[in-house]
Amino acid sequence: MTAILQVTEQPTAQDYFTPEEYLALEEAAEYKSEYLDGVIIPMTGGTTNHNRISLNMSIALRLALKGLDYDVFMGDVRLWMTKNRIYTYPDVMVIPGKPEYYNNRQETVMNPQVIIEVLSKSTKAYDRSDKFKFYQTIPTFQEYILIDQSQVYVEQYCKLANKRWSYSQYDDEDTALVFSSFQVEVALADVYEKVDFEAENEPEHKSEESEEA
Repeated sequence: MTAILQVTEQPTAQDYFTPEEYLALEEAAEYKSEYLDGVIIPMTGGTTNHNRISLNMSIALRLALKGLDYDVFMGDVRLWMTKNRIYTYPDVMVIPGKPEYYNNRQETVMNPQVIIEVLSKSTKAYDRSDKFKFYQTIPTFQEYILIDQSQVYVEQYCKLANKRWSYSQYDDEDTALVFSSFQVEVALADVYEKVDFEAENEPEHKSEESEEA
């Protein structure tokens, strides 16, 4: 899902919500939010480039895994992490076999093998640090892909053993991202198809100045 996560200051007593209260609010809300152990964190819409990359990866994986026992899901499917009591919406998830639903809620899964996040300026530090640590509490989690939307740059973490991960970087559009969880390669040219880097790197104040003029 193309979204920007904004973590605010520590909650006060009246800002604390149980997971059940969060789910009830989420069902009625116009916009999605994530949940971090009692704190509800609003999410804002992502860019068109963010959406293009998520869609490109989902299509590539869906086609490559056709006929195999995997499911590919985009950002509307919620992920529950029991250990840290977190609900989040990864941009892309790959699940082996059948999805394991939390409390039989078919919009909430618990068993991704691969998680893909498209980085934005406001989320990249969180996605690379705390969020990765949270994902590592998922028993089935084996591979983490981080895709920069402002340049051709992909990071890959593959689980080797308990608390040990390999790390790879891809920054050449003529190369391919090679997954370790299954025999699939996705060309970076396909990952970044139709992505407009010039628009992504354009200063935010430029459009505001144009409107004022």
